[in-house]
Amino acid sequence: MNLDYSTLELLRRSHPSWRLLQSDHASLVVSFLARTFIVPNVRAMAQADLAEALEDELYGLREQLGTGAFPKAALSYLDDWAANEKGWLRKFYPQGTDEPHFDLTPAAEKTIAWLGTLADRSFVGTESRLLTLFQLLKQMSEGSESDPQARIAELQKRRDDIDEEIARAQTGDIALLDATELKDRFQQFITLARELLTDFREVEQNFRGLDRRVRERIARWDGAKGALLEEILGERDAISDSDQGKSFRAFWDFLMSSSRQEELSALLERVLALPAVAEMKPDSRTNRLHHDWLEAGEHTQRMVAVLSQQLRRFLDDQAWLENRRIMDILREVEVRALAVREQPPSIPVMEIDDIAADIELPMERPLYVPLLRPRITNMPLETGNADTDAAALYSQVVIDRATLAWHIRHVLQDRPQVTLRELCVMHPLQQGLAELITYLQLGSDTFQTVIDESVLDTVRWQSKSRNGHEHIRQARFPRVIFSR
Repeated sequence: MNLDYSTLELLRRSHPSWRLLQSDHASLVVSFLARTFIVPNVRAMAQADLAEALEDELYGLREQLGTGAFPKAALSYLDDWAANEKGWLRKFYPQGTDEPHFDLTPAAEKTIAWLGTLADRSFVGTESRLLTLFQLLKQMSEGSESDPQARIAELQKRRDDIDEEIARAQTGDIALLDATELKDRFQQFITLARELLTDFREVEQNFRGLDRRVRERIARWDGAKGALLEEILGERDAISDSDQGKSFRAFWDFLMSSSRQEELSALLERVLALPAVAEMKPDSRTNRLHHDWLEAGEHTQRMVAVLSQQLRRFLDDQAWLENRRIMDILREVEVRALAVREQPPSIPVMEIDDIAADIELPMERPLYVPLLRPRITNMPLETGNADTDAAALYSQVVIDRATLAWHIRHVLQDRPQVTLRELCVMHPLQQGLAELITYLQLGSDTFQTVIDESVLDTVRWQSKSRNGHEHIRQARFPRVIFSR
């Protein structure tokens, strides 16, 4: 972000975090919200419970500062903190209840986390952060390397380092972290763990913002419903496929593994038992950080599911209202038709050209065919020779390919496959070898065929010679199978 004057001035006037820092009651707001929401990792609290906790807090402060301090009731303060001009709490009604609940906003949580960094620290570790940055750069470099040889060389180097470390361990030379290094890494771990919990509220806010924009778009939409649904689903897919959505899904898949949970529990128990870490007096909730991650992630998943259900009901309500409006229009038309049934108007009320539309697709129109102009030559007619034998005109053999194709399709309607020999038994050959060859051509051009060369089929048919005698002829060929 560019920290110029205009940007900072806009943030000072509009951002909830800046308004919280400028508030006269900032100490009360930050201390109460941190102890109520941040420390116990509470995601939402009922209005009655939160008001009671704030009333106890105000009572203790009035005992210290006087009865005139914080004169308003606890519920008035909560409503004031949840107002749009403040934006430190989010007031909402969960599904299935009529009691309002409150939750911390991401802006307020960021402010609380930043104020926590202002306190002086007895120990500031830098080595672990440098190692983390180095490991991140190394992962990015190796993960983007497309050269197989370079990747293999890096893996071999890593294997050599591991082999060398194993050899040193076998000889008893084991490198251990000293107390300073342990404290440095543990401090870095706690910082990253708290930042991860803070990020969940921002993820939830982004999903709620998407849901709000979708509802506004539905309310103002005046086009086709199909285009609206396509746009809504496209935007919902866009946020799930975004970098933030993919990262959250990968985090959730990683954490939902039972083996990962057991490994995290074992690692936390072992690290917290180290003397150097115990000297830092970590928070009692540190040993259940992964459970806090699970609760926060599950809360986000439930919130997204509730938003999806609410959006579905919202769309159903819109469809019901639209159908009702259509039915009202139809009833109005019926009432007016009944009113003029006995006394129809003398002049035409409506005229239409036809009772149906003529639909002519562009590709159904025939293409242009140029006209052929006959060429007439000026030559005298000659008398033809009648000695030609016309018997050849009547001895032509014509094979009906459409009929043969229909035979194949008719049989394949009831069977997944049929052999050429079976077809010839069902429909004996009438034109002999020419008809058999036509079957084979259909198998290669029109139908899907399989040829089994290990089996030979024989087909027989009757034929007549020129003198009128009948003969039995046969043909042997590898089995031809027509498939559906």
